[in-house]
Amino acid sequence: QVQLVETGGGLVQAGGSLRLSCAASGRTSSTYPMGWFRQAPGKEREFVASVSSSGSVTKYANSVRGRFSISRDNARNMAYLQMNNLKAEDTAIYYCAAGPYNSRTESQYVYWGQGTQVTVSS
Repeated sequence: QVQLVETGGGLVQAGGSLRLSCAASGRTSSTYPMGWFRQAPGKEREFVASVSSSGSVTKYANSVRGRFSISRDNARNMAYLQMNNLKAEDTAIYYCAAGPYNSRTESQYVYWGQGTQVTVSS
């Protein structure tokens, strides 16, 4: 069993930056690929970024590529999402997830955090 807790959300102006953190607990949490997803009001949850268990392979949604960066620190059981040049359309609840595959597909993630709100004002 893996528990995930996201922190770091908040209100930021367009063009600003935020760093989201995901704290993982559980005996094997560092062996799971990790992903970030987001859900905006009235929309389905969508893939943002993912990272392999070693941290060597990353994937990004086209909408955030070049602005967001995913990373992890296995020694601390942490994953991060650095978000730069934020736009109003990035406003959403951001979720951290862990699963057996470094995937863009929501259904392939087994463990989920409770989410953290990111609001970007224009």
